[in-house]
Amino acid sequence: MRRGRNGSGIMGWIVVLLVLGALGFMAFSPTFEREDPKVILSHEGYWNFKDPIHVNIEDMSGLKSYKATIATPHDEWVVVDENTPSKVTKKSFDILPPKGVRRVEAASITLKIEATDNSLWGLFMGNTYKEEITLVIDQRRPVVAVIANSYKIQKGGSAIVIFKADDPHMKSLKIETNYGKTFIAQPFMKEGYYASLVAWPVQEETFSAMVVARDHAGNETKSAVPLRLKDHAYRVSNIELSDAFLDGKIAELANVYEQTAGVDDRLEQFRIINEKVRADNEKVIHEITSKVSKNMITDFNPAPFYPLVNGQKVADFGDHRIYSYKGQENISNAYHMGLDLASVAMGPITSSNGGKVVFSQENGIYGNLPIIDHGFGLYTLYGHCSDVHVQEGDVASIGQQIAKTGLSGYAMGDHLHFGILVQGIEVRPEEWMDTKWIVDNITSVIENAKVIINQR
Repeated sequence: MRRGRNGSGIMGWIVVLLVLGALGFMAFSPTFEREDPKVILSHEGYWNFKDPIHVNIEDMSGLKSYKATIATPHDEWVVVDENTPSKVTKKSFDILPPKGVRRVEAASITLKIEATDNSLWGLFMGNTYKEEITLVIDQRRPVVAVIANSYKIQKGGSAIVIFKADDPHMKSLKIETNYGKTFIAQPFMKEGYYASLVAWPVQEETFSAMVVARDHAGNETKSAVPLRLKDHAYRVSNIELSDAFLDGKIAELANVYEQTAGVDDRLEQFRIINEKVRADNEKVIHEITSKVSKNMITDFNPAPFYPLVNGQKVADFGDHRIYSYKGQENISNAYHMGLDLASVAMGPITSSNGGKVVFSQENGIYGNLPIIDHGFGLYTLYGHCSDVHVQEGDVASIGQQIAKTGLSGYAMGDHLHFGILVQGIEVRPEEWMDTKWIVDNITSVIENAKVIINQR
């Protein structure tokens, strides 16, 4: 009797251990995982009933089946119904309108998604994801119409475009260019109207711009900006490096910049400063000057920029400089992206137009560098300053002295490096220093657009 009781007790413990082991196995084995398949859809809230809805399904235990159904108040269509091999853990598929159905009268449809995995959880039935998603049907493209723009744009120069764009479900509105830059338009005068400056970089051989409007349903409209292109030949300067320059200014800068730390070769120091340091500095400038306000523009009438009284031009904008050294051709090259002006040592620099100071620090080869935001995506910068009288966050007034010319950064003589940028793109300062150009290409276009808009 005692042995029987001991035997039954041992058996009981064995059963308990087996049950606990089975429960542990079910709790931690991937075969019994308890998570529903993960489903991600490319569309949220809207559909144009034309472009495919991309669906991605994932489950660690493998996918057993998936199904997609489109339903309206009066009809229902199964558009996808598939079983998969047991080892498939990821699956992508597209949902398209039912065959032969190009339009629906309903304002919205219900998209039903089901996906079941190969888990043995749930009495060996697996985990099932189910969701019903309501999508607004929008098959109408945005309306876009260019109503005014500059007649032409010059290589390295600027232009303006003003347009109307309307869609009840607008998602994005931008101006795309042939060289990959996107310009952001600001609201202009009235709801549904927009305006933007655009720029043709000096390094690009041609230029085109397209207003692109896209709604949440995926409908898209493109409208070309009809600008006449005017080429401009920029100077190519072949410059022979001297030992005095390499041992002087370059050695001085190489001791300062972290990019040249540990580099002893003079020509390599020059290459790094002329290319790597320049690129790092310009990246800072481009990021700062690419920002555009979302505020509505009602007017934009800048005065010509004359930052340095009696300033004489000592270097051109767009100058392509190619360097050589003692028979070694093309040691390095760079574009000079500003206009160099000089008058007297530590000459006063003034702001011709008001604006917010968005940068006022040392910036590598540009030296002490204040940058002013004049609104509408237009910025001015002032390089190589000796003294700077404004701080970031200050509002510079018209005629205010903001700095003095100097030798800071990569400068061989006291001067001002004056730059103008449109949404992060350097443009010809000469245009914005010319009263007639500003009137013909900017302010008169704005006035014409106002007349057109007010008549509507």
